[in-house]
Amino acid sequence: MAVNLGLLFVFDLAHHLALTLALLGAAFLGLLFATPRLETASVPTGAILLGALLLRLPLLPLPPTLSDDVLRYLWDGKVAAAGLNPYALAPAAEKLTPLRDEIWRRMPHKQVPTVYPPLAIAAFSIASRLPFPMLAWKLTATAADLAACWLLLLLARGANLPAGRTVWYAWNPLVALEVAGMGHVDALGVAAVVGAALFLLPALRRPGTAATLAAAGVLAKLVPFAALPMWARQSGRPGWFLTAALGLIAVAALPVALATGGVPPGLVTYGVSWEFNGPLFEPLWRLLAAAGAAPALARGVDHLKSLTGIHQGLNPVYPYLYPQFLAKLLLAAGMAAAVALSLRERDPVAGTGRLFGRLLLCSATVYPWYLLWVLPWAALRRDAAWLALSGLILLSYLPQFAGVALWPWVYLGIWGPFAILLLAGRLRGPGGEGP
Repeated sequence: MAVNLGLLFVFDLAHHLALTLALLGAAFLGLLFATPRLETASVPTGAILLGALLLRLPLLPLPPTLSDDVLRYLWDGKVAAAGLNPYALAPAAEKLTPLRDEIWRRMPHKQVPTVYPPLAIAAFSIASRLPFPMLAWKLTATAADLAACWLLLLLARGANLPAGRTVWYAWNPLVALEVAGMGHVDALGVAAVVGAALFLLPALRRPGTAATLAAAGVLAKLVPFAALPMWARQSGRPGWFLTAALGLIAVAALPVALATGGVPPGLVTYGVSWEFNGPLFEPLWRLLAAAGAAPALARGVDHLKSLTGIHQGLNPVYPYLYPQFLAKLLLAAGMAAAVALSLRERDPVAGTGRLFGRLLLCSATVYPWYLLWVLPWAALRRDAAWLALSGLILLSYLPQFAGVALWPWVYLGIWGPFAILLLAGRLRGPGGEGP
């Protein structure tokens, strides 16, 4: 079914969205039917990896029309390969005019410098130098994804879990589509963090190797940075782990910080301006708007100015007093709480899954490929809520390509069943608790 899916769509998926979703839905039903049987059988590692490969190969020719991220990857790589700085120079910068090409013309957000960490930029740069950059990059991402599948099999064995459970990730249509089809860089980071968790298992514990892989994950995409304190405790040598991981990250990140004067401006723009399909964010900012939180805080700032006599110093606060930004501040506090809670975790598999799951729930932006960070752990724990979400999350393509408003019905179609399954898992007790 997966092979036919790829062969049918050697053209624009976004212009055939209904058929795309129907075929992906059928593929999920096939996965739902096959995986429980594989969990109870003795499935050879080679068979699982071969199935993962066969699922991905037909998707490589797909044009990345459901997401334009890969265009940005190749542009950033081209800029870096030319010896210029994609962190300081937005694509619209006049200095980059000689590099402009068809990718530049098709790429959105030309005013925003890159948000991707140095290891990702290095990988983009290599792909941009090759004869067929798009295919070269998708092959790189797919190779990393297959490495993640292999490491997940090793992790299942090390944790005494059925190898068949890894099929929930290795054969998941969402994973194959977003990596082999759309070419998302998340595959590099996921492979690194699965490897880090593998070498945090008590039987295989190697703090230095785990720290190196953790740093690689952060330098591919910033998500795993939140897990460093938890992984340090689980390593048995927290000081050594943090020194090694943060040292490697600093070596790569310091030149970026020096070139941009601190936090890269693209990351600031992303944090302040990006928002889409956040499960808690979407209802929270609407609730804050209905409650009049922003005007109330503005009145509070006015009162503070009259009490302190500080006027010019407090004026920069006003542009941020709007419901969406206030919701992001509250959810940032929720992310900090999730990191603090993770310090109690002793199991790298369950702990990483719970942490990444909580971080995603607190995110203001949740695109389908963001789920790749949670799915390896949900697969090993057979978490029904998150595995179901890997199918439901594809509905989030409807607002962009079918003109259907996200709020409220698409949002409820995605997150309503997930919330019910998550609550049911909690009620069943620790064995059914989601990440």
